[in-house]
Order: sequence, then structure tokens, then C-alpha cells
Amino acid sequence: MGIQRMDHAGLTVTDMDAAVAFFTALGMENAGGTSVAGEDVDRIVGLDGVRSDVVMLQTPDGHNRIELSSFSAPPAEPGPGRALINVVGLRHVCFQVDDMDATIAIAREHGAELVREVVTWGSAFKLCYLWGPEGIIVELAEKL
Repeated sequence: MGIQRMDHAGLTVTDMDAAVAFFTALGMENAGGTSVAGEDVDRIVGLDGVRSDVVMLQTPDGHNRIELSSFSAPPAEPGPGRALINVVGLRHVCFQVDDMDATIAIAREHGAELVREVVTWGSAFKLCYLWGPEGIIVELAEKL
């Protein structure tokens, strides 16, 4: 008995609308949202008095999801901002894309910036890191 599959990764944001707009512009699909609160939520997440809005986004193939959470109570704690990849913790999410340049252009329309540059990795991939919403590192990979 062990892990069957990865269900989702959770990202906490303060501007839900901007985060949803960013990830859907990249091609993720909004799989629905809800508000959560109550004793069961408090017990699961280890906080008291939780009130949070949650939106699930999924990749077009339906296999991978991101859960965006925005807390109205208790108030969101400031994160590390633009913490680089060597800072301990969940540091990035990666998406395979079909057109690196077009995807970067769309991401930039939503405030994203390249961490440094696009690199061709051998003969297999073009790769880059972007600063996405809330300082989240988004890696893009285009198979060559």
C-alpha cells in the first residue's frame, strides 16, 4: 500500500483572480472553485477559524492539477517573495508547452518575468524559469 498517483499541488495566493488568469492564460482549465470553512477544515490544515477560497485548475489532459487557495482568515502570512530555487520548500511547478516563445509572451502579459533566460538542454528541451504570480517559479519545457 503506497502512493497511487499525485492528485494536486497546492499554492497559496493573495490575488486569486490574477493567479487564475495567469494559469488559465497558459492553458490550464478551471475545474471549479468553492469556499471552505469550519471545524473539519481547521482540523485538517492545523489552523483555527479558516475561511478560504479554493480554485482547482487542471492541465488540458486532465492528469495534473493545481489547487489555488486564498485565505481571508486567518490572514495570509507573507511568503519568501521571489525565493530562488535553492531555498528549501516547494520551489516550482513545471509545464510542458508546445511553443516556448508564445507561452512566454502570454505569461508576460500577466506580469511574469524570466528568472534569467531560455536554455536549450542538449537536443531534448528548451527550458526556462519564470517568476509567476506571488513569486511562484514556473518552469516551462518545450520538447525539441
